[in-house]
Amino acid sequence: MNRILPLLSLLLCLSASGAELLPVPRCDTPADGTFLLDGSVTLCCETALEPLARYVTAYVPLRRTASRCPADRCMVLRTDEALAPEAYVLRIAPGRVEIAGGAYGGVFNGVQTLFQLLPDDVYAGRLRLPVRLDCRTVEDGPRFGYRGMMLDVARTWIDLPHVKRYIDLLAYHKINKLHFHLADDEGWRIEIRSHPELTAIGAWRGGDSPIRAVYGRWDEKYGGYYTQDELRELVAYAAVRNIEIIPEIDLPGHSRAIAHVRPEILCAYRPDTGPSGGYDERNVWCAAREENYALLEDILSEVCAIFPSPYIHIGGDEVETAQWRRCPDCMALMKRRGMSAPEQLQDYFMERLAGILRDHGKLPAVWDEASQRGKLTHDARVHGWQSVGTCLAATAKGYRTVVMPGAWFYFDMRQSPEEDGHVWAAIFDAEKTRGFDFAAQGFTPAQMARVEGVEATFFSEIYLSHGPESPAYLDYMCFPRLCALAELGWSGEGGDAAGFRSRLTAAHNDRMAAMNIGFRLFPPEVTYRDGVLHVVTDDGSVVRFTEDGVSAPDASAPVWKGPLHTDEPHRYLFRSFYKTGRSPVVAHASHYRTVSPAFTLSSSMPATERNPFSRAESYKGHARTRRAPRPGDWVLYTFPKPLVCREITIRTGYEHLPKANITAGNVEVSCDGRTFVPAGTLEDGCLTLRPERPLRAVRIVSTCEGNGCSFVVLPAPIVKPLL
Repeated sequence: MNRILPLLSLLLCLSASGAELLPVPRCDTPADGTFLLDGSVTLCCETALEPLARYVTAYVPLRRTASRCPADRCMVLRTDEALAPEAYVLRIAPGRVEIAGGAYGGVFNGVQTLFQLLPDDVYAGRLRLPVRLDCRTVEDGPRFGYRGMMLDVARTWIDLPHVKRYIDLLAYHKINKLHFHLADDEGWRIEIRSHPELTAIGAWRGGDSPIRAVYGRWDEKYGGYYTQDELRELVAYAAVRNIEIIPEIDLPGHSRAIAHVRPEILCAYRPDTGPSGGYDERNVWCAAREENYALLEDILSEVCAIFPSPYIHIGGDEVETAQWRRCPDCMALMKRRGMSAPEQLQDYFMERLAGILRDHGKLPAVWDEASQRGKLTHDARVHGWQSVGTCLAATAKGYRTVVMPGAWFYFDMRQSPEEDGHVWAAIFDAEKTRGFDFAAQGFTPAQMARVEGVEATFFSEIYLSHGPESPAYLDYMCFPRLCALAELGWSGEGGDAAGFRSRLTAAHNDRMAAMNIGFRLFPPEVTYRDGVLHVVTDDGSVVRFTEDGVSAPDASAPVWKGPLHTDEPHRYLFRSFYKTGRSPVVAHASHYRTVSPAFTLSSSMPATERNPFSRAESYKGHARTRRAPRPGDWVLYTFPKPLVCREITIRTGYEHLPKANITAGNVEVSCDGRTFVPAGTLEDGCLTLRPERPLRAVRIVSTCEGNGCSFVVLPAPIVKPLL
């Protein structure tokens, strides 16, 4: 009987868990009565929790605070050593509200649960008292101590106010780590006082900067950086919100920005810069140059002094070791140390960096490539990004590991096939992230003991071409996927995706709207049967539409009141709206239908042997030229038969991001294959045409000098037929 009672108690607790809370707590038990929260309530706390009390009163307009609490009519914040550091107990009784946590983080988590029980206006700073709260006891704590999000500010600059806003959004969802990607090929974002040139020059690209633009805004000098004072302010801001900032300086690769400020860090050979128009694309520190380690000591010592995190992330990913192979100094170092492969130089380089960090009382965090040979110090924490397999390998080698394979956790990936975003890892939405199951993915109990938690990323290559002055694109890509990450990090188990989706609809979409998040709604379902077009959505959103087959519906478009009888379903585009949320644009499958007409591709820029023009002509891949574009270069698509279509998109560069394209140029069309007339200008390397007459050829004429790369990618055109 004694064994049955605790089990029965647990089942009763779970059955009462609050479906309106996200993440779902382990135990949410209702009680009789209510608590009246009004201006007469006294907020009291321990001295160490005073920053949290100030945080609470910024959202809840309580005018009275005290270190000692009255018998009733109070809200108490306190610690309880019997609880785990981030665990908490929230008790709402008729006379008082009490939040006890194992440490500051636990009390903060309890505060966030309390916020979710208040009207949504609490997030907008417009909460009006009085508010009556139902009595209950919530007992909860996270499965993982590491629940992180990586933000890349190197490719696309994000200013301090917007980073603070992002930290607030993480905090509302009980995310407790911000992995801050501060340096990469496109920019250096952290002030180093001993080397001010790193930000004076390296924080900017394009224009008169020696760092060329690669991902957009090619004619603009663009960038920015954080001063050390601003970063200390940001660290303090995050700490109040129970968030540890882990800075990343990506090394020894991904270093083109600093290499154009301090070119002496590169290996001692002269590269062929003809294809790139004289631009040195190398981005790897020379492993043999002793002066490099002195420079890195200067840099890392200042980074360590700014950030109290015990870990400094030093990268280790995607190192182009071919640059070391060509370096006589690196080859000599390999010979002296008995190395047989340049990958061993990475072990040497990373161990040198780990030693610098160790001297400053810090530990290294690295991407999984740095741990693949198992030679890196096991004090390092591994961030497993490439695949589940690399996460399993890191844990099997004994490394503490943050699990973040791109196919589930890279929030720069597309969420459906027709949306913007990368495609190299997977196309996925929030339901897939929420459903990540450690056991099903092969993690043993021994390996789980080395899993510190989960992390998602937002790499920002594409953000630059999506209006980064506004957080709209960042919001859309991260929410509600970040909500799914929060639940997974809290429970540690793959969850019921349908239940997660219903929790969003029932309550959390309203909260996100109050937070002013431009979140993504799940797309409406479009079907066409027996000549009737149907559109269904299950989240209370309003569906709007256009019927020209081109224009994306906005918030002023007509409201869909279908079903609709039509023999042209491809003409209708739909998008749903709910407060600050919006779905992707969707249509019937016929709208997306494409054909593959024969064509011949030619250019003034020769193709490579590995990616000849025939690859694009066969629709089996993309062609690649041997050099970057110059003014007057041309690309010609010739159709042996007159092409009749409703739409043709001519693209240069990769499908998923504006890189390796013709950054500026004019597009001309010909109906006879001889005479060409202007048809438009390239935008981010491509142009969509809707020809009224059959086409025999389309020609792009470059007006740009270079594209930040040493080649141009040329895929097949995307052709939609007449329907």
